[in-house]
Amino acid sequence: MRDFRRLWLSGAISGIGSWLLAVAIPFHVFALTGSAVATGLTLALEALPALLIGPWAGVLLERWNLARAMWIADLVSAAAVGLILTADHGRIWPIYLAILLENTATTVFRPAARALLPAVVGTGKELATANAVNAATGSAIRLAAPPLGALLLAGPGIEFVLAVDIASYLLSAAIIATVRTRRHSCTGEAPRPLEGFRATIEHRALRGILIGQTTFLTANAGLTALLVPFTVGRLHAPGYVVGYLISGLGAGYLLGAALSTKAARLLGTRELLALTQLATAAAFFALFNAPNVPIAIVAAAFIGLPGSILLITAQTTIQRAAPPEVLASVSAIFFAADSLALLIGALAAPTVTLVLGLPLTLNVIAALAVGAAAVTPAVVPRHPAHLLPVRKQSRAKG
Repeated sequence: MRDFRRLWLSGAISGIGSWLLAVAIPFHVFALTGSAVATGLTLALEALPALLIGPWAGVLLERWNLARAMWIADLVSAAAVGLILTADHGRIWPIYLAILLENTATTVFRPAARALLPAVVGTGKELATANAVNAATGSAIRLAAPPLGALLLAGPGIEFVLAVDIASYLLSAAIIATVRTRRHSCTGEAPRPLEGFRATIEHRALRGILIGQTTFLTANAGLTALLVPFTVGRLHAPGYVVGYLISGLGAGYLLGAALSTKAARLLGTRELLALTQLATAAAFFALFNAPNVPIAIVAAAFIGLPGSILLITAQTTIQRAAPPEVLASVSAIFFAADSLALLIGALAAPTVTLVLGLPLTLNVIAALAVGAAAVTPAVVPRHPAHLLPVRKQSRAKG
């Protein structure tokens, strides 16, 4: 468990910086431009690297030293964040370039981390526990870092927040460089391009989770893109109050992470995915119809609780169901699908707002999340863990 502790620590450190940045960038772009479309574009650009190069990066990762790929990605991210310091009212493009570079690095980091974790802790109950621990840590950071980010934006300012994020990436890279666990080397032919996509589509559970989660995350991305305009235009609050909403979300995520393993014992994967999607959608309606900031923060917490269980359940099932020799490729496909959802939601939501207005758009998108809860029971089998493929044998026949 030594290496798990190091992976956990590096993730916690970089997570603090990333969540500070998550608050700072939409606020900074909105402050520079006053445009909901420009703010939504930052989210859209986050999606492009994973969508365009993610599946091919996943194939390459099957042959790479995963820990090395992760710390190199951290160094690239640190350099990318430094570009944001050069932006001003007349030069918004450095922010967009930095977002592209940082998320290109993340396209390597995230599937590598997901594929390395089972090698470190195994695929038994320790895997679910490790995912829950990571989720709980991320939730605690989500609870504390956004209001801290709001305070830092109101005090030292955007430059200080960016410096903290750069430092967090550098420290994370230094810690990951000490991880010793290696996956068993792949033997035989190298994974083919889009191998992860083939493995996902041929596996009923993976295919079903891909469909249900992509639908749900499209709605989530649209609502995220409108969070700053909602805060400013509907709640009549300063833009940095988004940090307090994200903090409420983090509180819910923290509780959900603590309950996730118990929930998994009580319900099958299909039922758990559908129920948490439905509960999250109901909380979306509560948030975006809240009359004031305190009620909005409470509603955000009610989004986080089922949302955390939803994400942990999906991730653990993917790690257990995917053939281990293509787990990085499968993970990259799921991250690409997440990015497609983010791209569609981030671009479509502000555009629809111009036609329907902000209040109606928010409720229409929340209704899409309800639709995902209806789709999931039809596409995900009741017991995905019982439908695992014959892994190496089926791979050899490819």
